[in-house]
Amino acid sequence: MKSARKSAITWRDVNGILLLDKPSGVSSNHVLQTVRRLFRAAKAGHTGSLDPLATGLLPICFGEATKIAGLLIGSSKAYSTTAMLGQTRSTDDAEGELLIDRPVPNIDDDLIRRGLQLLTGEQTQIPPIYSAIKRDGERMYTRARRGEAVEVPSRTVHVDRFELIGTNLPLLDLEIECGSGTYVRSLVRDLGEFLGCGAHVTALRRLWVEPFRDPAMFTLEQLETLAAQDILALDQVVLSVETGLAHFTQCRVDAEDELRLRKGQGIEAVLPKGFCVAISNDSGRVIALAESDGSGRVKPTRGFSVET
Repeated sequence: MKSARKSAITWRDVNGILLLDKPSGVSSNHVLQTVRRLFRAAKAGHTGSLDPLATGLLPICFGEATKIAGLLIGSSKAYSTTAMLGQTRSTDDAEGELLIDRPVPNIDDDLIRRGLQLLTGEQTQIPPIYSAIKRDGERMYTRARRGEAVEVPSRTVHVDRFELIGTNLPLLDLEIECGSGTYVRSLVRDLGEFLGCGAHVTALRRLWVEPFRDPAMFTLEQLETLAAQDILALDQVVLSVETGLAHFTQCRVDAEDELRLRKGQGIEAVLPKGFCVAISNDSGRVIALAESDGSGRVKPTRGFSVET
């Protein structure tokens, strides 16, 4: 007798943002697909990959919120990390092959802080060869895993804060606040080279992503418990699309201007050219992101369903 075929998932419309506490040991995409199935969400996306080793905040966008996922990817972020001095690894973290093993010199906190200071501010950074950066349509880590010689182009990044939290040689506990595109693994690697002994990341946790600076995160286990109770219980932990735009300048319009914006027309607003605003209707629901053209008007760049 053939076994009964599993019933297909009935997908549903879910709109908003989940602040997920990603576990270590799995990819961001794997976690995304797990969460999507739990919520039975028709549409979902994450806001920038975390390394498999990493834990912490991974905002998951559902439905209409996927329209702002790219904005969250480009937001400022903060991390805590543990660096091990004396070992250089192929991936710049503990999952990689050991390349060089060097003795850790007798260094003090002042020298470490000097290195951290040099790596603060605007930096020209070379990302790890095992990274999700695409070149000619292919991820760098895919080429590296095939054993190909990988040349990763440097990029300009900004590090707002790189701070020593604790020292227990050969381990350093560090915190970082940085802009989009910054690789903590590269910062740790470069710090190790400054100290003359090499270094790699042994633990990495994302603490916050702008505008979620004090996030109430949920683990997969917590979500599975809620899903077992009632699918609607999951909806209670989803934040509105508006929360993801809290760091934007806000503008509320009446019904007449709302109609214009929904038709793709501009409305009057004296703002600097290129200035972006989040526009809400009388009910406080976001209806559009708009940008000033510098002539006394703003025009919509992205529209949202009023049901979000």
